[in-house]
Amino acid sequence: MSEAGAGVLGLLGGTFDPLHVGHLRLALEAREALGLSALCLIPAGSPPLRALPHCAATQRLAMVECALAGLPGFSVDPGEVLAAAQSMAPSYTVATLERQRRQHGARRPLVLLLGADAFARLESWQRWRELFGLAHIAVATRPGHDIKVGAGDTALAAEFAARRGIAADLAAAPAGRIVPFAITALEISATAIRERLARGLSVRYLVPDPVLDYIESRQLYRTPHGH
Repeated sequence: MSEAGAGVLGLLGGTFDPLHVGHLRLALEAREALGLSALCLIPAGSPPLRALPHCAATQRLAMVECALAGLPGFSVDPGEVLAAAQSMAPSYTVATLERQRRQHGARRPLVLLLGADAFARLESWQRWRELFGLAHIAVATRPGHDIKVGAGDTALAAEFAARRGIAADLAAAPAGRIVPFAITALEISATAIRERLARGLSVRYLVPDPVLDYIESRQLYRTPHGH
């Protein structure tokens, strides 16, 4: 299959410490709302703008892999974790997208999925303007909420105004559009899940069963390091 005919590919990066059902709902609803032919989750190796993850990169990768096993249309990319094993350099999104572009070719539409809060901070990201030449950006919002990009004279506000599109635009070009889409609001966070586990409380139905089995079999997040 040619790169142009391979369909629109969604990319969802994250620490996934641990992966939870909110991540999977975002992935599923993004596929439906945006018409994605496939969606790839990319666990971060060494995230640059946050504290070090509680679990090792290989463990976070394993949790994503076991959650997605057998799910048609979903895959996991270990590239950031493998890169982190060779170098402790941070996993910058622009470098991730450059690698994805080399892997999938210049013509395949790629869609980076971001939450509204992350998108609002985009100007603090390394080489952020280059992201638009590498992929579309789809911004998940709560129903009835629009994207906040600060004052109207910010650089991000100008990019948003110039690039805003709809889901149907994504297949027409490999990159360059910003497309908002609404998702079900789920008040689930990896921080809260880690806190429950540290206290010996159940997280069943907050994380997929294979992830829960992985966590319990290795007693993750229950040691002092998990507090």
